[in-house]
Amino acid sequence: MVIDAHVHFWKFDKVRDAWITDDMKILQQDYLPEHIAPTLKRNGVDGVVAVQASQEEVETRFLAELAKTHPIIKGVVGWLDLQAGNIEERLEHFTQYTSVRGYRHVVQAEPDDFLLRPNFQRGVRALKPYNYTYDILIYHSQLKPAIEFVARFPDQKLIIDHCAKPDIRHKKIDEWARLMKEIAQQPNVYCKLSGLFTEAAWKTWSAAEYYPYLDVVFEAFGTDRLVFGSDWPVMLLSGIYVQWKSLLEKYMENYQPEEKEKVFGLNAASFYGL
Repeated sequence: MVIDAHVHFWKFDKVRDAWITDDMKILQQDYLPEHIAPTLKRNGVDGVVAVQASQEEVETRFLAELAKTHPIIKGVVGWLDLQAGNIEERLEHFTQYTSVRGYRHVVQAEPDDFLLRPNFQRGVRALKPYNYTYDILIYHSQLKPAIEFVARFPDQKLIIDHCAKPDIRHKKIDEWARLMKEIAQQPNVYCKLSGLFTEAAWKTWSAAEYYPYLDVVFEAFGTDRLVFGSDWPVMLLSGIYVQWKSLLEKYMENYQPEEKEKVFGLNAASFYGL
């Protein structure tokens, strides 16, 4: 079973989706399950996890409703205001959508101390009784508070999106590598092999640029806690689906078949309870 653990869907709205600037014109259109289905079939992918892109409850509902009508969506990572005083009530409300497996906040757009705020941590603490996961979306510059954050949640299922977005474009690796090795020491923290396409120079990257960064996360997390994801359609800014999947397959060509199966699907199924 091959699972792409990180895709986005949206009906493009230029006000809501203001983060999609004019240098990202390819993203200024609708992206829905029917648009990725042929690509998934060609690449032997059996299902996806749909991840929130917009920070509003209607986004969670939108993805959960898509999952009802598109079997390719095996799980949803939604959004709720985890800082809200009534977070338990909102979590209870969304239990009606069985496809929702966890939640995410776009912490990369927040101040560096955001993960350590008591109200936010209270919200994350509320996830555990529902067995919900939490996706950590940060830049590499936010890894230090993230390390402190994960240490406070040893029993919560946590996953780092996009390998914490290392600065591949400028070939900066040392500080990121040191911090990724540190955060990986928490056994409940997983890491997604997604989103790296757009951290190198768009369209002009070479596969070799990614290998030092892959070396770090494979050494730090091992094949039991790494999860394949594409970050489609954002990845289209820098390449096409088959390029990223085949790059990872090439990187892992000397790994055991069971290790490949874990990274390309079984780990995602286990983490998200698919």
